[in-house]
Amino acid sequence: MTAITDFTVKTADGSAASLDPYRGKVLLIVNTASKCGFTPQYEGLEALHRDYADRGFEVLAFPCNQFGAQEPGDAAEIANFCTLTYDVTFPVFAKIDVNGAGADPLFERLKSDAPGVLGSKAIKWNFTKFLVGRDGAVVDRYAPTTKPEDIRKDIEKLL
Repeated sequence: MTAITDFTVKTADGSAASLDPYRGKVLLIVNTASKCGFTPQYEGLEALHRDYADRGFEVLAFPCNQFGAQEPGDAAEIANFCTLTYDVTFPVFAKIDVNGAGADPLFERLKSDAPGVLGSKAIKWNFTKFLVGRDGAVVDRYAPTTKPEDIRKDIEKLL
């Protein structure tokens, strides 16, 4: 089985990027949105990123407009919002779909490896989070209501 870091994704400018540079790191992969009630979680995600980046931790954000059309902007607008509003320094990749026929292969794998409540694979809303260990395997899935701070202890165990 391939590791999460074997996937290729699209950067905000639309170019392909391998996740291989993140091999050996602990990752928190999140589907995000700029106009959601959970959007203030960007602040908590950035705090985790800043606190643990030097220990091999990365937050990877993937904007998604599938839930209530809460990420309507283009890549430049999303980047501008994240930087100006939350001083985000972690990577924000291209806007993707996380469910349905056009779902990004990375998120298909994340959902398969860490199903939700009652085995559901569908992502229910923005800010669903997946914790990935240094070996590239998915460790856990967290609901949108789970605050980034509440994942801190799980991250520390993997670091």
